[in-house]
Amino acid sequence: MAALYLSETEVAQVVDMPLALAAVESAHRALAAGEAVDYPRQRVRAGAVIQHLLQGGLLDARRVTGYKTYTSSRAGVRFWLHLFDADNGDPLAVIEADRLGMMRTGAAGGVAARWLARPNARRAVIFGAGWQARGQIEALALSLPIEQFSVVARDAAKCDAFCAEMTAQVGRSVTPAKDVEAEVRAADVVVTITTSPKPLFDGAWLPAGCHINAAGSNALIRREIDETTVGRAGLIVVDTRATALREAGDLLPALEKGRLTEGRLVELGEIVAGHRAGRTDPAMITLFESQGLAVQDLALGVEVLARARSAKLGTALPY
Repeated sequence: MAALYLSETEVAQVVDMPLALAAVESAHRALAAGEAVDYPRQRVRAGAVIQHLLQGGLLDARRVTGYKTYTSSRAGVRFWLHLFDADNGDPLAVIEADRLGMMRTGAAGGVAARWLARPNARRAVIFGAGWQARGQIEALALSLPIEQFSVVARDAAKCDAFCAEMTAQVGRSVTPAKDVEAEVRAADVVVTITTSPKPLFDGAWLPAGCHINAAGSNALIRREIDETTVGRAGLIVVDTRATALREAGDLLPALEKGRLTEGRLVELGEIVAGHRAGRTDPAMITLFESQGLAVQDLALGVEVLARARSAKLGTALPY
């Protein structure tokens, strides 16, 4: 069977959030079962470009290995996912992965909220109104009975347009936040999905029982939540400890100061697989630090490739 190249347009025809949620959860189950391997992101700075690399493998029935690479510069960001057969090394696909990555990032937040937030959560605050925030709202709307999404963004016009678009997409109320402190104090779920170098809100505002998905800080120069938030969290969950210890800008200051220890970090897969407890008290504040993993991309990429083959999409690659 020929290896395929899938464009963004072709990926958009076959990917959806229910598929992404199932794929991402399965990736974390595989990690917890010892049926997957994942390596922390590597970055190479060359000239005006940064090249990023995430690699891993799913060694369950899927038998796939591969990597996602992307380049970032002032000209923009470009993403590709490469899939290979884990038994013989045959190439399977090269997939343009901007939308795929947005969907898997949103799905990671949705999976975490499903396992960690209170099941009756109704109100969410979203910091960010960009491309990635779309996936966060869509995944939360499918994972919890959220009725009201309040969005915090610097550009009022952009925020208004984003809220109108997402209201139509998810069929829930999505509106600009009028009073950020009041919105956070009333929130069941808070999501941060920005590139902010400093905390976006005061952790003292968080109400008992709130769940936080912090998804934007995957480098030391980014920090979306403060040490008060970290200190108040009764449960801190990460993609993997190895990745969090390397690039979770939200956690590293507390770790460096000894106010947080590695042993307190629980991997999402450990909770999904039942190896560790999730929320144990309705009043507990829970925190999920999402850095992003190769195995999440691989799991969704396998499903996208299967759907694309069924729909006879893609271009055969000459190898």
